[in-house]
Amino acid sequence: MTETQNLTLVQAVRDGLYTEMQRDDDVLALGQDIGENGGVFRATQGLQAEFGENRVVDTPLAESGIIGTSVGMAINGMRPVPEIQFSGFIYPGFDQIVSHMARYRTRSRSRFSLPMVLRAPYGGGIRAPEHHSESKEAFYAHEAGLKVVVPSTPYDTKGLLTSAIRSPDPVVFLEPKLIYRAFREEVPEESYEVPIGEAATRREGSDVSVFTYGAMTRPTLSAAESLAEEGIDVEVVDLRTVSPMDIDSIVESFKKTGRAVVVHEAPKSGGLAGEITTLLQERALLYQEAPVKRVTGFDVPVPLYALEDYYLPNATRIEDGIRETVEF
Repeated sequence: MTETQNLTLVQAVRDGLYTEMQRDDDVLALGQDIGENGGVFRATQGLQAEFGENRVVDTPLAESGIIGTSVGMAINGMRPVPEIQFSGFIYPGFDQIVSHMARYRTRSRSRFSLPMVLRAPYGGGIRAPEHHSESKEAFYAHEAGLKVVVPSTPYDTKGLLTSAIRSPDPVVFLEPKLIYRAFREEVPEESYEVPIGEAATRREGSDVSVFTYGAMTRPTLSAAESLAEEGIDVEVVDLRTVSPMDIDSIVESFKKTGRAVVVHEAPKSGGLAGEITTLLQERALLYQEAPVKRVTGFDVPVPLYALEDYYLPNATRIEDGIRETVEF
């Protein structure tokens, strides 16, 4: 019988790192304050005491150095898991991500792979100041050569992180900090994988498909349950991985319902909702019964503090979008 533990999402991150570092001596973590302090969100708490300073490395505040050093380690056979303290701090290391992380396999004609996982807390909702709340997953999904994962549950977090660490190619692992400690879930103590590139249907429905991921999965499910009382049967598909995207699951759900809503907290313009909308036009136009609705963040910088509540999609906004689509 598999032993389980009742974990939050951030504890599942730590547990995923722990089990893989225990299994494989080539796995190491590095980043600002991740060692003795355990990271700003305590995602690496206790790991340095367990594995030592050579495998849980406190680095200077230098994102390009953290990512660039990890690239060098990965090329030479290690499996580094660098942490950037907040996703909005990644930009100084963007050249390393785009010019090196994403390109070594094609640049070397597959002579070199790059097994590294770039972790970062991401998204809004925690009343943080500027550069702490961005949702820029579309940046990385646009770059060929990168896998981009956004989990929404503790169980998926550990399993997806395990798959990411074992992947021969680089993964950007975005952790929605709004739900770091929002709820708990039973998570196996042993190591396991959740496949990258496979969506999960969180709720079966027949009237409309709602595609979402990360922290927006919970308010979407809340909206779906509320609308069920009105007789609207909502299917909720959690993408889990935004690159590669599970095209088959998206299309099959849409063919069943004929209507779609896409929910994400990133800005609307250039967001992944536009990509999903186009995908449905290309693959399943003849099944479409209403325009695809986007319920997203706004095309402005994430506002500070309490104003975030007006920026992030909530259950009410999602319900309104679903009703508009169903009533078209």
